[in-house]
This record gives sequence, structure tokens and C-alpha cells, in this order.
Amino acid sequence: MADLGNSHEKVDKLCENIAKVIVGKGNVIRLVVVGLLAKGHMLIEDIPGIGKTTLANALAKSLNCSFRRIQFTSDLLPSDIIGISIYNPKENKFEFQKGPVFANVVLADEINRTTPKTQSCLLEAMNDRQVSVDSATYPLPQPFIVIATQNPVEHYGTFPLPESQLDRFMVKIDIGYPSPEEEEKLLQTRKGRDPLDSIGPVLTVGEILELQRAVDDVRMDSSLTAYIMDIVTATRKSTLVEVGVSPRGSLHMYRLAQAHALVWGRDYCVPDDIKKLAVPAFAHRIVLSSDYGPRSPNVATANQVIKDIVESVPVPL
Repeated sequence: MADLGNSHEKVDKLCENIAKVIVGKGNVIRLVVVGLLAKGHMLIEDIPGIGKTTLANALAKSLNCSFRRIQFTSDLLPSDIIGISIYNPKENKFEFQKGPVFANVVLADEINRTTPKTQSCLLEAMNDRQVSVDSATYPLPQPFIVIATQNPVEHYGTFPLPESQLDRFMVKIDIGYPSPEEEEKLLQTRKGRDPLDSIGPVLTVGEILELQRAVDDVRMDSSLTAYIMDIVTATRKSTLVEVGVSPRGSLHMYRLAQAHALVWGRDYCVPDDIKKLAVPAFAHRIVLSSDYGPRSPNVATANQVIKDIVESVPVPL
């Protein structure tokens, strides 16, 4: 296994660099780093102006790797993302021109503003880390991570992500408002300057890949594996839930728990790793029963349902 102290030092350096831009959101930053080390894709969903795009940009600028931002709009086509074959008259053949998805970090900004056809072109890239065009398959660079943002309160001109695509995101992150003190600090320190201009890369591609490999060696006791399955099974049996957590969700949680342990300086998992990750890892994967949906007088939220399920499942000793 990679040196734990060295890994923890690199994680702290990355988190501190992002914290120069995102003030007072240490737990959110750690969760983003956990997703990165777990080789997962992230969906950042919150109201406008909270800093979703800034957080994604800060992560990308902290890594010395390729970064592309795609602004999703209603007229965006799949070829605008994955690329297109163009005829070269000199060579008398078609040549594939790679699209912006061929980058280490891809920011899919306001992903729910584009059509389902365009949204779906990301599925193969996110799941298999490759792109197929004209009977040819092109591998994506490693590491490869998609960070998507969307505003839940906007309805006009949006296309909600289907469950099959939501399930590809390892975690869904809610940033939330800053405290009044933190927001006042922002007003006093920014003064028209873009904070992203003040940060640079602190980790190389090689270091990121090394940290991701270190996650593989984090120990997960069989009792914790059973604990994950107890929570997943409870989502499938709950009367509040119509569709429970998928097997992909179980696999993602296993990997996330390992990454979470590494980020906090441990080479072994504990129950708290799973409890703290349950909402961001599972809430976006379940479909609530129509009896408890937004139009029901007995309104339930996915976050609260997952919290209640976790509280009801016995913790292994």
C-alpha cells in the first residue's frame, strides 16, 4: 500500500487549496475529494449562486491535468461533446475530431438544460470511460471524472435526468448557504477579484492515480460489507420507496467508504464512513412511492428517508 502519511498529506494539500476559493465548506470539499479518489462522477445540485461551478473549477485547477467545461444548452448536440468524424480530402478518408469529453476533468454545467438525447451521450463515457463513434472505440484519458451541476428550482427549459443516468453519479452533493459570518468574509475579501486566479495545481496526474490505487488497499471488514447490504436491502423493502438502491449503488458505496477512510487518514473502514456517506451516495438513487411524493400531504424527501433507514439498521460492533 502507498505510504498512508504521504497520502494524507497530499489530500490535505488538495483540500486546503480548494478551501481558498470555497470558504467554510470543509466537509463538502472533503466529499468532492472522496469522490475523486473513488474514481466516481459527481452531481452538484443546489440553488443558483451557491458556488457549484466555482467548486468544480477549483478542483480542476488544483489538479495538473486537462480540464474542459461544457455549457449544456437546449441546442447542444451529442457530437458537440464526444466529437465528430470529418472528411479529409488530402488523405481521402474520415478523421475523428475529439470533443471536449476527452479530458481528465469534464464540467457538465447545468446538465439538465440539454435534451435527453444529448444527456445520454455521456452514459458510455461515465460507465466505461470510453467513447464509441462510427464503429470505433476511443479510450478516455485517466483519471476521468465528470462533475455535473444543476439547479433544482428551475423548471422552464429543463430536462430532468432519468434514474438510469442519476445512478451513474457516485455522489450527489448539496453545498448549502454559507453562514452569515462566512458570507460577510466573502464580501470583504473578494472585492471584484476572481478567487480562482489565485490558485494553481497542487497534485500531478501521477499523484492522483497513486491515491486512487491506495484506495484499493484500504481494509473493509466483512461486517461492514454486511452493514452496507443491510442498508441497501432496507431501501428495497421500505414502503416509502418504490425503487431502492441498485447493485451499482452498493459497489459505489464500498469504494466511497474506502476513499473516505483514506481521506481521513485511515487504512481501514469504520461504520461512520458508511453512515456519513449514505445520503450523498444513496438518496439520488431511490424513487419514492407515489403515496409520499411531492404532491402528497405526507411529503417525504429522499434524504430524510435514507437518514431514517440508516438510523433503523443496527451498526456492527
